[in-house]
Amino acid sequence: MSTPSTPSPAPAGPRIRSVNTARAKAVGYTSTESGLTGIDKRPVAGPVRVTAPPGRGAGGVSGLADDFVGDRRHHGGPDQAVYAFAREDLDRWETALGRPLADGCFGENLTTTGIDVSGALVGERWRIGGSLLEVTCARIPCRTFAGWLDERGWVKRFTEDAAPGAYLRVLEPGEVRAGDPVEITHRPDHEVTVALLFRARTTAPELRPRVIAAGGALGSEDLERARVWAKAAD
Repeated sequence: MSTPSTPSPAPAGPRIRSVNTARAKAVGYTSTESGLTGIDKRPVAGPVRVTAPPGRGAGGVSGLADDFVGDRRHHGGPDQAVYAFAREDLDRWETALGRPLADGCFGENLTTTGIDVSGALVGERWRIGGSLLEVTCARIPCRTFAGWLDERGWVKRFTEDAAPGAYLRVLEPGEVRAGDPVEITHRPDHEVTVALLFRARTTAPELRPRVIAAGGALGSEDLERARVWAKAAD
């Protein structure tokens, strides 16, 4: 009589827990002219193609195939091709809010485990499946996010928590899927994390002169801000 096999332990190290996309959804809480949003992202099975999307305002798509972007003025484009958020942070919010939070429910394309997404350095590069991604900027909470979660004072709470998750640009297109390891292939020689950039933009303006150290790895809008902040500090 054969004995039951022992389940293999979960793979160690940073990894993608789920890949999440959304179709256009009509809601009453978004500020877009169309009234459509892509914040309701759900895990998908199998590989998903990742490519650099067109410029902001064009296409209505993120860097993931079949993923809709509703607010094209403030979201999307090459510097915000892919949005990652840590499952560990979703778990914290589950406890704080007293409700279950599914992978993708913060509008993230990649739900990660084993990596401090908000602690990533701007310009840090991640090899995921066949793609190479580069950390660019922080997610700034908006009216659509608040309306979607339906939590009182959500924008303020999320801002004060200062763990916004990271946007990434696509350096090399490829396919990603749940279970892929996240290999950090490059860490730049500065201290500008996504969390520091977020705080500089929101609650801690005294940090702004430090942001320029991230240089061209910043998204184009943040780079322009950083130059203004650095000039003001001289």
